Amino acid sequence: MSAELAITAANFDKEVAESELPVLIDFWAEWCMPCRMIAPSVADLAKTYAGRIKVGSVDVDAENELATRFGIISIPTLIVFQGGKEYRKKVGAIPKHDIENLFKDLL
Repeated sequence: MSAELAITAANFDKEVAESELPVLIDFWAEWCMPCRMIAPSVADLAKTYAGRIKVGSVDVDAENELATRFGIISIPTLIVFQGGKEYRKKVGAIPKHDIENLFKDLL
């Protein structure tokens, strides 16, 4: 996964819950082919919107606590957080413009 920031249970509050920027989190796993398919789009959006949105990833195999906390049963799952709260969620491999539309109205 190539998103800029690895989100863990240890840094979730600091990086997501307390973030002043909207946060896009990609819940993924190394073995997940659809996750690998959207990874370049997520990484590209992280670069395009740097400074306006924070982009991170949660490896569901390593961070089972976070996956359970947010009800992740299928991956990839993309969740946008605003003000520390879940704002929008989408499950599955979706095109780049659909990923962008998850958070664009917050900018």
